[in-house]
Amino acid sequence: MASVQDLFSLKGRTALVTGGSRGLGLQMALALGEQGATVVVSARKQAELDEAVATLAAQGIVAYAIAADLADPDAADALTIAALEKLGHIDILVNNAGASWGAPAEDMPLDAWDRVMNLNVRGVFLLTQAVGRRSMIPRRAGRIVNIASIAGLAGNPPGTMKTLAYNTSKGAIVNFTRTLAGEWGEYGINVNAIAPGFFPSKMTHGLLKTMGDRLAADAPLARLGGDEDLKGAVVLFASDAGRHITGQILAIDGGVSAV
Repeated sequence: MASVQDLFSLKGRTALVTGGSRGLGLQMALALGEQGATVVVSARKQAELDEAVATLAAQGIVAYAIAADLADPDAADALTIAALEKLGHIDILVNNAGASWGAPAEDMPLDAWDRVMNLNVRGVFLLTQAVGRRSMIPRRAGRIVNIASIAGLAGNPPGTMKTLAYNTSKGAIVNFTRTLAGEWGEYGINVNAIAPGFFPSKMTHGLLKTMGDRLAADAPLARLGGDEDLKGAVVLFASDAGRHITGQILAIDGGVSAV
């Protein structure tokens, strides 16, 4: 019988984390690496990726960086091929790369809508499809962790964000997760999603500067997310500890979505 420590171990596993150069992506890459996985982090900017790899290496994690812009439909397959050259196969895919745009719905520019959808939805689909075809389906094994958001579970409270495109894209990821879990279960692939609440990041910097205290006060735990608050969830979904969990959406939000 496996011990709890063994169930949560990722020794010998491989992982690809998009949007992995900073923020929540880097936090999750650290968690996977700390549990023994070899990690490829991907993002658009090579300099930020190099810093991320240095951070990972300082913790004794074997890590590689591959620059890619997943808003480009040709990037997903190229990233998959490059990651497989580094890793041999991909056990874990964390779809974290994303973008947002703030504007009243009536003023939302079409190019801004398309930018959000192309990265947050189409990019996730194309990369997941490529990784599935080239690695997970042939091996009949894999763990996919999609990063949704509590913004995909409900609308925005009045007087807060005006992020129709972002919320819509994350709602799509919620049902993408459930539907793909139903399809790919036969291949031994688990598909789950994490729905973070408000965490300090480059994306949320402006919002938290003006509304951070209010958002924290409105959470049952009266706090924002921190630098270690996604680590346990991503390891659960990526490891044998979560082998009987698929198609689930886990909100990590201090209780915001519960009330």
